[in-house]
Amino acid sequence: MSSLNNGSGFNHPIFFLTGFPGLEASHRWISILFCSIYLFALLGNGTILFVIKTNPSLHEPMYIFLSMLAATDLGLSASTLPTVMGLLWFNSREISFNACTAQLFFIHTFSFMESSVLLTMAFDRYVAICNPLKYTSILTNSALAKIGLVIAVRSTSIVVPTPLLLRRYRYCTANVLSHSFCLHQDVLKLSCSNSRVNSIYGLCVVLSTLLVDSVLILLSYIQITKTTVLSIASKEQRLRALNTCISHICAVLTFYIPMIGLSMIHRYGKNAPPVVHILMAYIYLLVPPLMNPIVYSVKTKQIRTRIVRRFCKEKKPVGVS
Repeated sequence: MSSLNNGSGFNHPIFFLTGFPGLEASHRWISILFCSIYLFALLGNGTILFVIKTNPSLHEPMYIFLSMLAATDLGLSASTLPTVMGLLWFNSREISFNACTAQLFFIHTFSFMESSVLLTMAFDRYVAICNPLKYTSILTNSALAKIGLVIAVRSTSIVVPTPLLLRRYRYCTANVLSHSFCLHQDVLKLSCSNSRVNSIYGLCVVLSTLLVDSVLILLSYIQITKTTVLSIASKEQRLRALNTCISHICAVLTFYIPMIGLSMIHRYGKNAPPVVHILMAYIYLLVPPLMNPIVYSVKTKQIRTRIVRRFCKEKKPVGVS
C-alpha cells in the first residue's frame, strides 16, 4: 500500500475502504439492501421537500423546519452513497486523501446540522405549546432565515478545522479504514503523528454541539410536559398537544440513540467484533434519513394528506365521444 508525498514532507496517502469482512462474495446481494435504503431515503426526503414547497398552506415554521431536516438528510445520504455503492458494486476500495477528507467534512457537517435542526424543532414545539399566543411573533420569516443561516454557519465552521488538521499528520501504517466511508476518528487513528490536538478538538466539538443540543432538547420537553400537565385542564387537549411532538421525539431518538451507541462502541468496545462497529456506523448514518420521512408522513396528518392528494389521485374517467 503506497503513499503519495507532497512537497512539504507530509504524506497524503491512499486510503482503503472496508466493506463487510468475510462477506466480499456477497457484496452484490448486500448492495440490493443498501440501494433500497438510499432510494427510499432520497425519494422520501425529496417528496417531503416537494410537498412543502408546492403547498403554500405548509409554509409555516413547523414545516419549514421539517424541510430543513429533509434537506439535511438528503445531504447526509448523498455524502456516503458514492463510496458505499462504489465498493459494493465495483469493489472500488481506494480513496485519495483529499477525497476522504472532503467526504468526512460533509458527513460530519450534515450530522451536526441534523442535531441543530432537531434542536430548533424542539424550540418550535416549546413555543407552540408553552407560548402559543406569541408563536407567530417569535417565529417570523426573518427569524426562520436567521436560524437557518446560524445552523449552516455553526455546522460548517466547527468542522472546517478537522480536515486542515488531518493534513498536518503523517500516515505511515496500513491505511485501511474500518468503513466504506471516511469518518474523522477512523482516519485519525491511522496517523503515526501526535494527534492529541485533533482528539481534544473533536471532543470539545462533540461536547459543545451534540451534548448541548441533546440537553436543551430534553429541557424543552420537560418544560412542555410541565405546561401540558399543569396548565391544560382537558385530558383531550393535553394529548392533542403532546401528539404534535410525537414525530419530533421519534426523529430525536432515531438520531441520538445510534450516535450514542456508536460513540460508546468506539470508546469502550475495542474488543467487540468488527461487524458491530460497521453495523453501528451504518445505522447511525443511514437510518435517520430513511426513517424521518416515514415517521413524518405517517404521524403528521397535513403531510400525509397532501402526499396522498399529490401522488395517489384517482384517475378521472375518460369521456365517451
